[in-house]
Amino acid sequence: MHPGCRIEQVFLCRDPVDFRKSIGGLSVLVEQALGLDPFGSALYVFINRERNKIKVLYWHRNGFCLWLKRLEAEKFAWPRDADGATQGVTLQQFEWLLEGFDLWQKPPHKTLHFSSVS
Repeated sequence: MHPGCRIEQVFLCRDPVDFRKSIGGLSVLVEQALGLDPFGSALYVFINRERNKIKVLYWHRNGFCLWLKRLEAEKFAWPRDADGATQGVTLQQFEWLLEGFDLWQKPPHKTLHFSSVS
Protein backbone atom coordinates (compact mmCIF):
# COMPACT_ATOMS: atom_id res chain seq x y z
CA MET A 1 0.00 0.00 0.00
CA HIS A 2 2.64 2.51 1.05
CA PRO A 3 6.32 2.14 0.13
CA GLY A 4 8.25 1.00 3.17
CA CYS A 5 5.14 -0.01 5.10
CA ARG A 6 5.59 -3.47 6.60
CA ILE A 7 2.44 -5.56 6.24
CA GLU A 8 2.37 -8.84 8.16
CA GLN A 9 -1.32 -9.76 7.93
CA VAL A 10 -4.41 -9.06 5.83
CA PHE A 11 -7.87 -9.35 7.38
CA LEU A 12 -10.97 -9.36 5.19
CA CYS A 13 -14.03 -8.21 7.11
CA ARG A 14 -16.58 -10.78 5.95
CA ASP A 15 -19.76 -8.72 6.37
CA PRO A 16 -20.43 -5.66 4.20
CA VAL A 17 -20.01 -2.29 5.92
CA ASP A 18 -21.62 1.10 5.45
CA PHE A 19 -19.25 2.89 3.09
CA ARG A 20 -20.09 6.25 4.62
CA LYS A 21 -17.69 5.16 7.38
CA SER A 22 -14.25 6.63 7.08
CA ILE A 23 -11.07 6.30 9.14
CA GLY A 24 -12.73 6.98 12.51
CA GLY A 25 -15.63 4.60 12.07
CA LEU A 26 -13.59 1.84 10.47
CA SER A 27 -10.81 1.97 13.08
CA VAL A 28 -13.42 1.70 15.87
CA LEU A 29 -14.97 -1.25 14.01
CA VAL A 30 -11.57 -2.98 13.82
CA GLU A 31 -10.90 -2.46 17.51
CA GLN A 32 -14.31 -3.00 19.09
CA ALA A 33 -16.35 -5.23 16.76
CA LEU A 34 -13.52 -7.33 15.32
CA GLY A 35 -11.32 -7.32 18.43
CA LEU A 36 -8.17 -6.54 16.44
CA ASP A 37 -5.41 -3.93 16.85
CA PRO A 38 -5.93 -1.11 14.33
CA PHE A 39 -2.35 0.06 14.99
CA GLY A 40 -0.82 -3.31 14.07
CA SER A 41 1.11 -4.08 10.89
CA ALA A 42 -1.98 -5.36 9.10
CA LEU A 43 -4.40 -4.38 6.37
CA TYR A 44 -8.09 -4.32 7.30
CA VAL A 45 -10.19 -4.77 4.19
CA PHE A 46 -13.89 -3.90 4.00
CA ILE A 47 -16.44 -4.44 1.24
CA ASN A 48 -19.73 -2.73 0.41
CA ARG A 49 -23.03 -4.55 -0.02
CA GLU A 50 -22.82 -4.54 -3.85
CA ARG A 51 -19.26 -5.99 -3.68
CA ASN A 52 -17.97 -3.47 -6.21
CA LYS A 53 -15.96 -1.36 -3.73
CA ILE A 54 -13.38 -2.15 -1.10
CA LYS A 55 -11.75 0.05 1.50
CA VAL A 56 -8.41 -0.79 3.08
CA LEU A 57 -7.44 0.70 6.42
CA TYR A 58 -3.94 0.52 7.86
CA TRP A 59 -1.62 2.35 10.24
CA HIS A 60 1.58 3.84 8.88
CA ARG A 61 4.07 5.28 11.40
CA ASN A 62 2.07 8.28 12.62
CA GLY A 63 -1.40 8.05 11.13
CA PHE A 64 -4.07 5.97 9.48
CA CYS A 65 -4.23 5.48 5.73
CA LEU A 66 -7.44 4.68 3.87
CA TRP A 67 -7.40 3.26 0.37
CA LEU A 68 -10.43 2.72 -1.89
CA LYS A 69 -10.91 0.70 -5.05
CA ARG A 70 -14.12 0.83 -7.09
CA LEU A 71 -14.82 -1.64 -9.87
CA GLU A 72 -16.71 -0.22 -12.82
CA ALA A 73 -18.22 -3.41 -14.26
CA GLU A 74 -17.36 -6.39 -12.02
CA LYS A 75 -17.69 -7.60 -8.44
CA PHE A 76 -15.04 -8.68 -5.96
CA ALA A 77 -14.93 -12.33 -4.93
CA TRP A 78 -15.43 -12.47 -1.17
CA PRO A 79 -15.19 -15.25 1.42
CA ARG A 80 -18.25 -17.43 1.87
CA ASP A 81 -18.95 -20.05 4.49
CA ALA A 82 -16.03 -19.06 6.71
CA ASP A 83 -16.16 -18.94 10.49
CA GLY A 84 -15.67 -15.69 12.35
CA ALA A 85 -15.98 -12.02 11.46
CA THR A 86 -12.76 -11.93 9.46
CA GLN A 87 -10.93 -14.08 6.96
CA GLY A 88 -7.15 -13.95 6.96
CA VAL A 89 -5.34 -14.02 3.63
CA THR A 90 -1.75 -13.52 2.60
CA LEU A 91 -0.58 -10.34 0.92
CA GLN A 92 -0.16 -12.32 -2.32
CA GLN A 93 -3.74 -13.62 -2.07
CA PHE A 94 -4.97 -10.07 -1.46
CA GLU A 95 -3.21 -8.92 -4.64
CA TRP A 96 -4.92 -11.76 -6.52
CA LEU A 97 -8.25 -10.69 -5.05
CA LEU A 98 -7.67 -7.15 -6.35
CA GLU A 99 -6.97 -8.64 -9.80
CA GLY A 100 -10.31 -10.45 -9.81
CA PHE A 101 -9.41 -14.00 -8.79
CA ASP A 102 -11.85 -15.97 -6.63
CA LEU A 103 -9.66 -17.47 -3.92
CA TRP A 104 -12.49 -19.64 -2.61
CA GLN A 105 -13.57 -21.23 -5.87
CA LYS A 106 -10.38 -23.19 -6.42
CA PRO A 107 -8.02 -23.45 -3.46
CA PRO A 108 -4.26 -23.71 -4.10
CA HIS A 109 -2.38 -27.00 -4.17
CA LYS A 110 -1.92 -28.62 -0.78
CA THR A 111 1.44 -28.22 0.92
CA LEU A 112 3.22 -31.55 1.23
CA HIS A 113 5.73 -32.42 3.93
CA PHE A 114 8.18 -35.28 3.42
CA SER A 115 10.85 -36.62 5.73
CA SER A 116 12.95 -38.37 3.06
CA VAL A 117 13.16 -38.91 -0.70
CA SER A 118 13.56 -42.71 -0.64
